[in-house]
Amino acid sequence: MAGKQKRDIEKDYPKAEFVAKLRRLADAIEDGDRFEIQIAGERIYVPVRAEFNIEHERSEAEEEIEFQIKWNLNADQKQNTP
Repeated sequence: MAGKQKRDIEKDYPKAEFVAKLRRLADAIEDGDRFEIQIAGERIYVPVRAEFNIEHERSEAEEEIEFQIKWNLNADQKQNTP
């Protein structure tokens, strides 16, 4: 995707909004649909072929669980090429 800038942000959401996003994500995965989400003003389209994983990190001061969704952008370009 030429022209898109690299991005690495972390955005906090109120609990009710976070839960609603998780529900929409779960429904999209279950229904085999792409997932659409807006994060910090940018709309992101997660393709059906995305891969999902859960990461756990621990230090002396805190623990963290990340639900990750990844996909290869090159596959999107190949699909859009005639």
